[in-house]
Amino acid sequence: MATLQVEHGTRDFGAWKEAFDGDPVGREAGGVRRYTIFRSSEDPNRAIVHLAFDSHDEAEAFGEKLRALWSARGSELGLESPNARVLEAVETHTY
Repeated sequence: MATLQVEHGTRDFGAWKEAFDGDPVGREAGGVRRYTIFRSSEDPNRAIVHLAFDSHDEAEAFGEKLRALWSARGSELGLESPNARVLEAVETHTY
């Protein structure tokens, strides 16, 4: 399992969330199995999203789709300094 971690500022978190819910890149078709949205408690307009994939290659490919979207429409979507990276889980423990 691989996670694509996406982080960026937004001009307006509510407007960003509406755009996210519109799913402009096609998460399910792109291999996303689940996602979690985080909002910074220090900066409520900062969004962090974890997208889970079955493989590293799927996560990388989806990251490229996101970068293309950001290049074409990032300003229109109110994104500030978007970044994405693939993370591989090393260990999980539940207490």
